[in-house]
Amino acid sequence: QVQLVQSGGGSVQAGGSLRLSCAASASIYTINVMNWYRQAPGKQRELVATSQIGSSASYADSVKGRFTISRDNHKNTLYLQMNSLKPEDTGVYYCNCYISSWIWGQGTQVTVSS
Repeated sequence: QVQLVQSGGGSVQAGGSLRLSCAASASIYTINVMNWYRQAPGKQRELVATSQIGSSASYADSVKGRFTISRDNHKNTLYLQMNSLKPEDTGVYYCNCYISSWIWGQGTQVTVSS
């Protein structure tokens, strides 16, 4: 069973940047879709960004132009670069992918203060 281990995150002031990492325990070279989700306090989990092999990355409207999803197949790692952070970006961020079943990272807290 592939495991996803997240790192990065933390607290930052509005306008700052953070990078999240999601390291897989196996090769991600053939994993078609990998995603980043987030869940803000009191809200449902929402899809933030998607990396799909052979397609352009896709983003939620709220993060377009500020967030960048990427993957490093040599390191088996998915990234989310977050720039120009806003307080409304605060939440727990999760990476996930589908390999026979949905696999989720453990989540990492991002807090953006105004």
